[in-house]
Amino acid sequence: MAETRAGGPVIALVGNPNVGKSTVFNALTGLKQHTGNWPGKTVSTARGEYTYHGRRYTLVDLPGTYSLTPGSADEEVTRDYLLSGQADVTLVVADATCLARNLALVLQVLETCWPVVVCVNLLDEAAKKHIQVDLTALQDRLGCPVVGASARDGYGLAALRGVLEEAVLHPLPRPTPVLCTGCACGCEDCRAAAFVARAAAIAEEAVTMDQARAQRRDRLLDRLLTSRATGIPVMLALLAGILWLTMAGANVPSELLSNLLFSWQEPLRGLLHNLGAPWWLEGAVVDGIYRTVAWVVSVMLPPMAIFFPLFTLLEDAGYLPRVAFNLDHFFQRAGAHGRQALTMCMGLGCNACGVMGCRIIQSPRERLIAILTNAFVPCNGRFPTLIALISLFFVTGTGLWSDLGAAALLMGAIVLAVAMTLWASRLLSATVLRGQPSAFSLELPPYRTPQVGQVLLRSLLDRTAFVLGRAVAVAAPAGLLIWAAANVAVGGASVLSRLAGFLDPLGRFLGMDGFILLAFLLGFPANEIVVPCILMGYLAAGSLTGYGSLGELHALLTANGWTAATAACVLLFTLFHFPCGTTCLTIWRETRSLKWTALAVALPTAVGMGLCAAVNLLCQIL
Repeated sequence: MAETRAGGPVIALVGNPNVGKSTVFNALTGLKQHTGNWPGKTVSTARGEYTYHGRRYTLVDLPGTYSLTPGSADEEVTRDYLLSGQADVTLVVADATCLARNLALVLQVLETCWPVVVCVNLLDEAAKKHIQVDLTALQDRLGCPVVGASARDGYGLAALRGVLEEAVLHPLPRPTPVLCTGCACGCEDCRAAAFVARAAAIAEEAVTMDQARAQRRDRLLDRLLTSRATGIPVMLALLAGILWLTMAGANVPSELLSNLLFSWQEPLRGLLHNLGAPWWLEGAVVDGIYRTVAWVVSVMLPPMAIFFPLFTLLEDAGYLPRVAFNLDHFFQRAGAHGRQALTMCMGLGCNACGVMGCRIIQSPRERLIAILTNAFVPCNGRFPTLIALISLFFVTGTGLWSDLGAAALLMGAIVLAVAMTLWASRLLSATVLRGQPSAFSLELPPYRTPQVGQVLLRSLLDRTAFVLGRAVAVAAPAGLLIWAAANVAVGGASVLSRLAGFLDPLGRFLGMDGFILLAFLLGFPANEIVVPCILMGYLAAGSLTGYGSLGELHALLTANGWTAATAACVLLFTLFHFPCGTTCLTIWRETRSLKWTALAVALPTAVGMGLCAAVNLLCQIL
């Protein structure tokens, strides 16, 4: 109880995934903990504080769990914390729309901890589905305080604070527990079945509902979104729509942001000049570090600011678990875990985030497969290069139909990336990571109306700012290195030109050239700078070079020998090459293994080189 004496009473917050547990945490503490609507979102503890009647309370948000018999690392965290006795009160959050399923965990907590308070959340959702919960009957059967709430609207929170205070100051005598032993053997499976049976019996007494009306809307939507006939087509259509909105909406703000940031370049140069900085320091800071960072921000920020909120809206509405359901069969046949579909979707925004999201996979073998193959899906940083190549060499004209055609081709590239992800997963599961795919239970949460304001705030702060900050952190030293390579001469030629000449034979074999391969290597810190590095090499410039329009870029590339075949090879290598520096660092942190990090780098690179060589050979034959 040392923690209680140091920081006030401690309240442990427990619950199944998707019950609004993190929303209760945010509402009580005022913090903005992420409240995603799919299983396993909270994978580590979060802490917050609130003051009530002059007393400070510490609230510990534990990872979501279905049972105190852990099947994953995050569930083990929850069990161990409750058994440690560090909490003065345990608050269990349950979903009023599916109370029977949630009560099994409540019963396990009651056998483990005391005092316990139960918060029946989402009463507003239950009312919409014609579900009524008798809180008094539920409290009588459980033997602990029960409070009804709708945390998103703030309903019931005042009463909850009062009940928690009462449980801390004047805890009720612990009732004699009704142990769920199941059968004489007392095995975990029998105990789990006994908890479920008793939970169902309690819910039958406390819950009144019209079964058909309660689930009508969700069933109708699931027939469209998860059926064999329409599930995959609808998923592809939604993806295409998000990509089209991202492509069509990012151009103007990207140009405005670029103009703004680059307008500060010369004033910064003038400031350094007035301070007496030598030419090399001025060039390194302005043309190297600042120019690279400005390019990364202007190219990366607008698409992320559009893609992440749209993606989060689908997550908040409860659609992402349906994506995992639709793709589970494919991943099972590949020897991988169905939840890899979720981490793969996260990789579309940022591969580093996708790698961290692999923590939701319980099996170490299948988690490793998901980590090693996440970079097969193009992240947000590769989209600008993919979009430029598609617009320059494969789609002609302007307007709506041109944008739709470009979005369709980009979606085709992503479908190819998904197919290669499945192939690579199958390869790993049959070789270095052999084993049978594990079974898992995937909860399909109820559909909910997304909170648009919170989604925008969460997407911009939690995701966009986080990813952009990491990209800037690696882009700044990369800019310095690129500037040095372009301005330091060896034998009458820059280091950049020497390196490109060395790589040129390999580049020609892959259907590209030495400057293109070097640009990918220089783009290791951030994929957004690949095209500027190519232009810098072609123009023999001393710093990253942009382009005035797509027409000017097309003319420059064709003047340096580019054809449709070259563009196809560059597009393939953009899809399949080594992950960026941020992702590599994240892979190492998640695996703590240089061997697995090296394999995560080598595998997509080998696939990309093989595909480029095959396409180049085919084009030469034809």
